[in-house]
Amino acid sequence: MKTNSKNRGFTLVEVLLASMIGAFVAVVAVGALRAISAGAEMVDSNARAAAEIRFACDMVATDLLNIYRDPEVKNMRLIGGLDRSGDRLGSWLVLYTVGRVKARAGQPEGDVYEVEYFARRDSEKSVLCRRLWPYPHEKAEPGGVVTVIAEDIELFGLRFFDGRQWQLEWPEDMKAIPELVEVTIAAKPPGRIEPPIETFVVNFARSFWDRPDEDEQEKGNRSEKR
Repeated sequence: MKTNSKNRGFTLVEVLLASMIGAFVAVVAVGALRAISAGAEMVDSNARAAAEIRFACDMVATDLLNIYRDPEVKNMRLIGGLDRSGDRLGSWLVLYTVGRVKARAGQPEGDVYEVEYFARRDSEKSVLCRRLWPYPHEKAEPGGVVTVIAEDIELFGLRFFDGRQWQLEWPEDMKAIPELVEVTIAAKPPGRIEPPIETFVVNFARSFWDRPDEDEQEKGNRSEKR
């Protein structure tokens, strides 16, 4: 008696083979989804780190460009160096800057502030901090409010150019302002080999106290026309 081949079911070998193929496809699909998810998280983390570095660089650059200007260099303040105590990471910078926005609402204060930048390890994270002091005075202990402006900082580096060579420190006894200040900020978020790095240079070579005042220059131009 002949059996109808059209009604024959799958053999055990065929079922096992199909199950193995299905399991393999599922494993590959799950791995691909995990890789895509991890890649998206890495891109998002790197984007956040880069945004924080840009924000920090803009803040440091703004304070440097708004440095307190005085014909007497001794009345100005810009010092920086390397931290060797181990409490902080990399370089630090202190300067007098002019601010138009009050540090504390409703409190009397001038427009000259002392600002300090430094990196430190905080709760197992390295952060870049900014200290703002509304009442700077040479004989008073430094004070003010410390704010974290960037997290996961790998490097906060400074270099100062005196007109002949670059230096890693600019001590207070220099009694002068460097011609150039180079600032480098780098972050290293998890999962990235090359950290995002931002470097910029502020040029103080053209001394603002050597340039004639705009009103005096205008008077001189008018006198020449006469």
